[in-house]
Amino acid sequence: MPLSCRSWLSNEGGKHVFLIFWLSINVLLFWKTFTLYYYGAQYYYLHRMLGLGLCISRASASVLNMNCSLVLLPMCRTLLAFLRGSHKFTSRKARRLLDKSKTFHITCGFTICLFSVVHVAAHMVNALNFSLRYSEDFPALNVAHYRDEDPRKILFTTLPGVTGFFMVLVLFLMCTSSSYSLRGMLKYQANLDQHPPGCIDPNKTLIDDFPAPEYPAEPFPEGYAEQEAVMENNSERFCTEAPKFQSNLQETWLWVSGPLCLYCAERLYRYIRSNRPVTIISVNSHPCDVIEIRMVKENFRARPGQYIVLHCPNVSAFESHPFTLTTSPTENRRTFGIHIRVLGDWTGKSKILQLN
Repeated sequence: MPLSCRSWLSNEGGKHVFLIFWLSINVLLFWKTFTLYYYGAQYYYLHRMLGLGLCISRASASVLNMNCSLVLLPMCRTLLAFLRGSHKFTSRKARRLLDKSKTFHITCGFTICLFSVVHVAAHMVNALNFSLRYSEDFPALNVAHYRDEDPRKILFTTLPGVTGFFMVLVLFLMCTSSSYSLRGMLKYQANLDQHPPGCIDPNKTLIDDFPAPEYPAEPFPEGYAEQEAVMENNSERFCTEAPKFQSNLQETWLWVSGPLCLYCAERLYRYIRSNRPVTIISVNSHPCDVIEIRMVKENFRARPGQYIVLHCPNVSAFESHPFTLTTSPTENRRTFGIHIRVLGDWTGKSKILQLN
């Protein structure tokens, strides 16, 4: 193998392998959720009503859940710094991969934006189908109150629709400032044993206004083996009771709660650590508008290549900026410094305060 290829694999191979693994998980999660809602017996009647809009909306929601759970992890800087500095748990390739955490954060954010568009578009189709395919046979399954109800009324007057709209608005504000959910509308059938999908109600004939999905030849997942036999001869079977529908369980909090708690704990630790006093030893002015600040902080030792996030409330109460640390072998190990190049408003105000 040429030296250039080995060098590329050593430096960039891990990043691309991780990217392929992450993409594979997204594709697998999307496909499994799509097939569940397309072929699942418990979603037979809902799929007949909503069609592909149901499958795409739920599949995109699964991808959103996973990426929302991952997007906060690259922002846990203290945890990443600990892993990167621990030679017992990480190799040089792993530490090089951890340096790409910001890129992974941006990638997850882009994926969330993309699938949010797909998710919202699919739910708009669902709202239209709820209106056009209103069924008097299944009142518990209908979100619309009557046939041909205005789909905008379904989207903007129901609780899932309003909360979903505000979630999209928050996502839009986050995206614009840095450069979910209609789930309650969707229900599944809970009494498959008493009412196999497509069976005949002796007291009421099932109205088939739209074609049923073609079920696969292979058997259903575990728990549905008996239902397969029923589906093959559904035209000759009778129901013992009307279908009963239940709302899907909320799953987003299961995906987000763990990383969110970890991120909040890490932010709390960083806040407590940032309250420790920092003593400025000297401020030196260098050519080309460069300022050197020498500091010392209790229980802190600078390491080669380390950086700090500098926050100066007198300059800005909301801005923080990273700077690489510089140390001198002739100084105390607890003494460290940073070099600031005056390029904007924040650094300009910092220069005035520090020189005064």
